[in-house]
Amino acid sequence: MTLRGRSTGVKVVFAHDTEMALVAAAALVNTAGSGGEKLPDIVALDEFFRAHGRSGRHEHSEAELRSVRALRPRLRRIWHEDEHGVVEIVNRLLREANALPQLVRHDDEPYHLHATPLDAPLAARMAVEAAMAFVDVVRSGELARLRICAYPDCGNVVVDLAKNRSKRFCDSGCGNRAAVTAYRARKAAAQT
Repeated sequence: MTLRGRSTGVKVVFAHDTEMALVAAAALVNTAGSGGEKLPDIVALDEFFRAHGRSGRHEHSEAELRSVRALRPRLRRIWHEDEHGVVEIVNRLLREANALPQLVRHDDEPYHLHATPLDAPLAARMAVEAAMAFVDVVRSGELARLRICAYPDCGNVVVDLAKNRSKRFCDSGCGNRAAVTAYRARKAAAQT
């Protein structure tokens, strides 16, 4: 796979824009996950916007922040639904935004799908980008790649893009915590 001119040596699971949208959707859901509110203000939303390569209209307003926060529980439901439930959520998100998929190029990215204009409200663009990515997940029969973090009491969502489908923990350090816990348990068992 080539990512912005670099060979990663990783087999493509989904198209690049789909993977980016899935990662951004999970990250957005997890801003309301364990550990408290991670989108507490407009500055945090601005950082999220930059970190996930968003483009287009961004108002930097409290109303925009509220609408993005309101999207999180709708997306979180996707990780808890069966295929039919996911399809209902995805179709509703696409209908509400009057999505009209089109191939576009911008910011040195190859052609990819946008289904809302760049001047659409941020929450609507985020909802549609996520919905379009979940369309690919459903069509590929890959819903099993959507998981809840395996670390006890975490509850964050996970998108497993690993070739061998082995990702068990979220990106909030739970994998490291699990490794430390296992190491300490082995060490304690060896000392007894």
